Amino acid sequence: MAVQQDGKGGVSAEISFEDFAKVDVRVGTIIDAQPFPEARRPAIKLWVDLGEEIGVKKSSAQITVHYDPGHLVGKQVAAVVNFPPRQIGKFMSEVLVLGFPDAEGEVVLVTADQPVPNGGRLY
Repeated sequence: MAVQQDGKGGVSAEISFEDFAKVDVRVGTIIDAQPFPEARRPAIKLWVDLGEEIGVKKSSAQITVHYDPGHLVGKQVAAVVNFPPRQIGKFMSEVLVLGFPDAEGEVVLVTADQPVPNGGRLY
């Protein structure tokens, strides 16, 4: 089985449940969204409320094709909260907001289909 490296095509190599459990995916609500014109690729700066335990974290997301900053506030999204922070230009991205590619490869955010408490862990 081929190992998936670029998010397109084949299935990734098999992992154990313990490997999966190391990735901490939580739900949070976007409380602020701002254009990020300084980014090399079009992006939006997000501030995501991930509940009392984690707090508000920042993320740079390349989601400009389907999303406008003005319409993102209040949207619940899934995010990986235990990757190390990553410097994107002058902005420190603290969590990775998750999405799936549409038919053209553009990001569609992973969301809950019903409201859930911020900070809930994926299982």
